[in-house]
Amino acid sequence: MKNKKIVIQGIRGIPASHGGFETFAEYLVLYLVKKGWEVIVYCQGEPDSEFVEDEWRGIKRITIPEKRQGPLGTMIFDFKTIVHSTRHKCTVLTLGYNTASFNLVYRLMGIKNLINMDGIEWKRDKWGALAKTWFWLNERCGCWFGHHLVSDHPEIKKHLATRVSEQKITTIAYGGLEVTKADSEYLTEFELEPDTYGIVIARPEPENSVLEIVQGFSRSKRNKKLVVLGNFDFDNNQYHQQIKNSASDEVIFPGAIYDIEKVSALRFFARCYVHGHTVGGTNPSLVEAIGAGNAIIAHDNKFNRWVAKEGAIYFTDIDSISSAFDTLFENDTLTKQLQGNTKDNFVTNFQWDKILTEYEDLMIDYLM
Repeated sequence: MKNKKIVIQGIRGIPASHGGFETFAEYLVLYLVKKGWEVIVYCQGEPDSEFVEDEWRGIKRITIPEKRQGPLGTMIFDFKTIVHSTRHKCTVLTLGYNTASFNLVYRLMGIKNLINMDGIEWKRDKWGALAKTWFWLNERCGCWFGHHLVSDHPEIKKHLATRVSEQKITTIAYGGLEVTKADSEYLTEFELEPDTYGIVIARPEPENSVLEIVQGFSRSKRNKKLVVLGNFDFDNNQYHQQIKNSASDEVIFPGAIYDIEKVSALRFFARCYVHGHTVGGTNPSLVEAIGAGNAIIAHDNKFNRWVAKEGAIYFTDIDSISSAFDTLFENDTLTKQLQGNTKDNFVTNFQWDKILTEYEDLMIDYLM
């Protein structure tokens, strides 16, 4: 057996504090360390920080500061990371393809690079023409420069297979935290009672249908609540203003919440989880809802149907969203049936042990 050593790059860092990729990376590195791997993770430091090498729970962290903020800063950080990581002379797992053109460095130096290709970023409405072009080009570069690709969804694999051989792509979904109990005291902060509210956890962007969800819920007086988690800027963002102006007094905007126990409790006690994402693969937030055993209302597309399966009512417009809320808030039998389907789906498809074992098996095949 070759030396089990891996570099992980393409994220902000661990422990997770930013999003789905960081959460996945944290689960993966802790799993690998227990399996005897040497793991090196690159982290993006604050502008006024220093270059630091330290250890966190058996993982070597290399923190590279970057004074520039926003996308440009991330791009420069990624390039610095790639150049620095070549000194380890081991296999690399790259999370995301947004700067995959830089991965040419690995190819030229003979370093094996596995790339998780994430979603179809260049199709997202939030990006302008220049950004979409950059993402489109880097998706191609990821396909060319990566030694093997990971898709998180069969439809993403189909898409990538129009660029490279299907044999170069392995589909591995994301796992989720299973929530079988939670503390209802977390609900008191928001004046909520179990089973009396729906919940949305998403970036408030048009492609995630947050406006349509709020409009559909607010069409009638329900004597229920809708909790919408996310970072809103109601003063300066026009889309966010539209959402707020469309909301009835039964819609709550608590902001973004990163406390895992609190968010898990809000999911666990919800009557339903509402998922409006229209593009992407296996969305981590939807998988977390499945792990919490939620009845789900989801936008009707091939990505969500593969993930949520028989645990959801699917919507296509504001009318069908409103109807779905009517159905789930009034029909206890159907709600319990969907919750049962969701729990079965989680056990079969989205447990971390299964997902992480699949990643380890793939990485072993590409050890240097």
